[in-house]
Amino acid sequence: MHLDVRRDALPAEKGELPFASPPAYYASQSRRSYVCVSAVLKLFASTCLAFLLLSRPSITNFLNHLRTQSVFRNVNYHPTPPLSPEYDDPASEFKDDIFPLRQHDPWDISTDFPYPRTLTYDVEEGTWLRLDVHPTSGDLVFDMAGDIYCLPASSYSEESLTLAITTQALPVLTGVPHDADPRFSPDGRKLAFRSDAGLGVENIWVIPWADGGCTEMDVRSPSVMPPEARELKEYEDALLAQGVKETDDRNFRRLAREGRLSARRITNETYNWVSDPRWHPAGNKIIATKWYFTSRSLGASEGWEYSVPALGSEERIEVNAGRRLISRDLPFGWSKSDYAEQQIGYEQFLWAGDDIVIYAGNIRDAPQGTFEYGKDVHKGIYSIFAKNLTSGVKEILVDAFPGGASRPILSRDGRTLAFVRRVRDKEALVLKDLETGTLSYIWFGLTYDLSIIYAPMGTYPSFAFDRSDGAILIWAAGQIFHVPLSKNALGERISGGTPRPVRFRAHIEIKIAETLKAKTDVRALEEGHQRLHAFTHLSLDKHGKKAVFQASGVTYTQLIGSDALAQRVPVAHSGAAYYSPSFVRGDENLVVHVRWSDKFFSALEIADLSTGIIYQVTGLPMGRYFSPVISGGDTLAFIKTDGDLLTGDTVATAQTGIWIGEITLPTDGTATIEVKGARKISTTINLSDDKPKLSFVSSSKLLVQETDRAFTVDLALGADEWGRYTEVKVASGYSTDELAFSHATKGAAFVNFLHVYYAPNVDASVDLWSKPGKAPEGLARLSLDGGHDIVFSGDGSVLGWFLGPYLHTIPISRLSSCSEAIQDDTQTFGIACVKDLLDITEVTVLYESEVSRLRREAKVHATTANADVVAFVNATILTMENGDQFNDLIRGGTVVLRDGFIEAVGKDDEIVVPDGSVVIQANGGFIIPGFIDAHAHWAGTETMYPATSWEMQTFLAYGVTTAHNPSSHNNLGFVERGRVESGLMIGPRIFHTGLIIYGASSYSYHFDIANMEEAKEALTRIKVEGGPASWSYKNYNLPARASRQRLLLQARKLNMACVPEGGMNFDWDQTYIVDGMTTVEHNIPASILYDDLLTLFTLSGTGTTPTHVVDYGGMHGEEYLWATEDIPNDTKLRRFTRHDILEGLSETTSRPFNSMAFFNVSSSVAKMVHRGIHAHIGAHGEPPLGLMYHHEMALAKVGGLSNYEVLRAATIHAAITFGLDESLGSVSVGKLADLVVYPGGINLLDDEIRRTRDIKYVIRGGRIWEAETMTEVWPVKGRTQSLPPINID
Repeated sequence: MHLDVRRDALPAEKGELPFASPPAYYASQSRRSYVCVSAVLKLFASTCLAFLLLSRPSITNFLNHLRTQSVFRNVNYHPTPPLSPEYDDPASEFKDDIFPLRQHDPWDISTDFPYPRTLTYDVEEGTWLRLDVHPTSGDLVFDMAGDIYCLPASSYSEESLTLAITTQALPVLTGVPHDADPRFSPDGRKLAFRSDAGLGVENIWVIPWADGGCTEMDVRSPSVMPPEARELKEYEDALLAQGVKETDDRNFRRLAREGRLSARRITNETYNWVSDPRWHPAGNKIIATKWYFTSRSLGASEGWEYSVPALGSEERIEVNAGRRLISRDLPFGWSKSDYAEQQIGYEQFLWAGDDIVIYAGNIRDAPQGTFEYGKDVHKGIYSIFAKNLTSGVKEILVDAFPGGASRPILSRDGRTLAFVRRVRDKEALVLKDLETGTLSYIWFGLTYDLSIIYAPMGTYPSFAFDRSDGAILIWAAGQIFHVPLSKNALGERISGGTPRPVRFRAHIEIKIAETLKAKTDVRALEEGHQRLHAFTHLSLDKHGKKAVFQASGVTYTQLIGSDALAQRVPVAHSGAAYYSPSFVRGDENLVVHVRWSDKFFSALEIADLSTGIIYQVTGLPMGRYFSPVISGGDTLAFIKTDGDLLTGDTVATAQTGIWIGEITLPTDGTATIEVKGARKISTTINLSDDKPKLSFVSSSKLLVQETDRAFTVDLALGADEWGRYTEVKVASGYSTDELAFSHATKGAAFVNFLHVYYAPNVDASVDLWSKPGKAPEGLARLSLDGGHDIVFSGDGSVLGWFLGPYLHTIPISRLSSCSEAIQDDTQTFGIACVKDLLDITEVTVLYESEVSRLRREAKVHATTANADVVAFVNATILTMENGDQFNDLIRGGTVVLRDGFIEAVGKDDEIVVPDGSVVIQANGGFIIPGFIDAHAHWAGTETMYPATSWEMQTFLAYGVTTAHNPSSHNNLGFVERGRVESGLMIGPRIFHTGLIIYGASSYSYHFDIANMEEAKEALTRIKVEGGPASWSYKNYNLPARASRQRLLLQARKLNMACVPEGGMNFDWDQTYIVDGMTTVEHNIPASILYDDLLTLFTLSGTGTTPTHVVDYGGMHGEEYLWATEDIPNDTKLRRFTRHDILEGLSETTSRPFNSMAFFNVSSSVAKMVHRGIHAHIGAHGEPPLGLMYHHEMALAKVGGLSNYEVLRAATIHAAITFGLDESLGSVSVGKLADLVVYPGGINLLDDEIRRTRDIKYVIRGGRIWEAETMTEVWPVKGRTQSLPPINID
């Protein structure tokens, strides 16, 4: 269907967000300037000023030099000369030899992954279309939804433009690979483009271009695809979908059908990726943007030159072939060794002659080396540069201020530079004459550029001059526009008339995978005794026969090799949380561990396992203690730290470090033991380390183990004259997450890339890690799927670690039997042999479920027969059962809850309330399902201490009864969940993805997923820690589509959903949808979507969690809340949240509506919802927690959703997408009683959407709290949860 380019934003309804109706964030037709005479006069003064500013000597000289270069056609070009010998390349020491860790197994994204569905639809508009024009025929090629199409020059003839004739776009490249960035060679005989064909890493490819142009290139023409060929195609597609291996004949036919039979890849990247090819005038090479990961997953860009071999040649393209022409710049103070961490480079390269390159770059972030969100686009972000590769001279062609300048395109005669920039509330197409320096704003009708974000798809879609330089063809507002040009008396190009759309129609056929779905019955996790799967703080006894560990705030022991249940260590306070246990050296029946109190902080206890006697340790100052150990003599040592997010920074924060004291172990049953002489000793311990561990290797020698260093402290020698103790480093790691040293074997174990390794005979001066080719001699991989909490036995002979409930141990002496395999296996270091040497003990720890606890407490506090029943009467119930507001709404209704479940729902006169029930009068107030935060983050998971979480309580206080965190910690995320589920603290139902499966070069997070075995390992590491409560994972900017497909195949076997993040990558997001991922997290970065992607996204079955509060394309939506509400003084927030966080939101900066792209995101999401997509509400953990969730709902509303549709997104839609709808998401009989109750007088359907925050009661599993104070209403009336002293006032 044709959609007119004129758009008007939907006005906000009365009572909605308190701002004027947001403008459309592209200029409507009525507001566009077509550069009439009056507009030229108005711009004359500013143009003259710009000319004067740009005519300073250095620019003039450079432009004169530029004009003398070979920028015109019909010139003989020579190979690019070497860079100037005076040029000191910042990248000269950058080796780029770390990632990928291992090369991929063979994989073809088109044949090794099933696509059983085909979507077909017609469109007359498209999203972010990148295009080019043939230099002689005028054919126009563009990419759309991952395919490349062609329009003949007649589509933008005067007749076609005047009569608004619609031309059929003909497909040139189709199929599973995602193709984009088409660009013709100077002679028009070749087409270069970007594609992820093959392995799924984006490379540059070239195909020949036929003399017959679009018609001859059409892959669906009758000559290529007669009826019998289409039938054969459907048959062969079905074979691929069924997993039948493709034969050579079938491969030949498929490539021909897709237009790839003669395609030639000219780059060979397997980790970095390449985009935006531009031909050298000689036609024998290209320059393209090569993207590098830093430790952050935002690609840093460089300009690389690639030769274009003959299409028929068999020349092998080596991995990482090519030549760097334009490097990233180093920020002030950085050395060349820091080059890999510069996140900002240059992009959008094009040739302006034999040795001159024009390009754009983000000048706002480059000086700091770090990408920042929310920059001011009006001040300008990108500048345009030109560099002479022979002389090394670089000049600014167009400065960033004001409004920025990006997406440079050069006219065919080399005189006119076109680019885009923001001008107030419009986006302008701008021309700069490179002879005179004159700037002309020729059209204000463009869609907003994306210079504000990281944009590997281009800050604006590539465009082109036509074959005669008489017009520009450019995408805007869903259409391709023909922008006519003329020349003034000086020969400068100016506007030549009114831009008009090039009408087209395209028939889209996309092969698509089945959407990945998981199914979890949460009710099964609530009945009877439930099992913990995640454990931490592991310690072994002297000989590695017994283990002690923390199980979600409870200390247990386990006999290694025994099938018996783990045994709970006796404690003095059964309701307190315990952590960080260890065996007392010399007496394996004694365990020392730490008891946590939110009021008094840490206290030590010693438990005698043989007698059950508990000894409380006194004589220590108030503080936060970790890793207590007791020598075989009389010395106690522990680590004292300062504050953290959950325990606050206001109490007991001084004198941090290692403490020691003298202690006499009990012999007479005394209830307390006093520590004498407790004191801090001076060491170099890193108190910011998140995995510190102490142990005694003798009665006076303390071993300190950090994530990347181990050293001993000799206590017997005492302190020197400066108070420092003698330290000896015994091992060091590079990029290690844990490190443990054996004083017996002189070897070290470490965790690297989430696997456990052992290195014998370590040299402390050599860093340990597991990169193939760089690993230490004799390195052995010990873990099959991964591990954590590594620890040696007291005598150093046995190593242990956890993975989920599986305790792995191995006597180090056994490794000698695999020495040959270890030596020969340079990739996985002998694991095929070592795995058979492991002892694996399955640990079973059970806890009382919430339903059982609720039932027990209800009966304790009441004596009637139905003491475990609560009924809400005279309520307005919005069930979310049916999908339409009329049938979902029950006025004058009753909801009956029993044992944490919903027992009955209906009209008051239809429901019988059991005698003896607790009856609560709703006074007409709404009852709706509990909110599901589909994209929730929080920061307290990995804190060292089991403090009561104000974060969890805040979520509940604002009605969030289920929180899904798409970026957590494999192990500690489920440890935290266990503390909530077992009743140590209150909070929502916690689900999470575990650690992100990350593509960037961050050593703690990086994954290659180079084969199916690595996919299995990655998902197993997550699944095993949570058991049935683990049902999702997140791939985050994995550069190889093969990696993502391997994970999807493995996830289907493990009942896991995929919630990926594209990190502002427009093209990768589309492949997530096509490959069947469960959701796309955050918005697709082009904030306005058109029919091509609206239809694809909606029909795919993939859900959307747009997170307007952190959206791509403009300032984040969270800023609007901060600017319009008095956050620091909000009474409810101050009750539950750290005040310093609130006070940090005190000041904001005024920003215009046209900087707020979330309006457009909301509009696109609303359109998809109305077409049937499931959207979700996710607040991204942005401060303030809780309230931000309701702000996200408000932002979802402004795009055109009704209150009812927003509430469905917050409840049942998320439950369905996540596969939780059997248990959650609606007010339905048999589901868990997760509900939000509102006071009478609030109309959730018709009042302003912000009233969703005005909650009276929140109910989680039948337990009821007053939302304003989180005072329990039922079953234990009046109970409140205490928090640590997080605030001073």
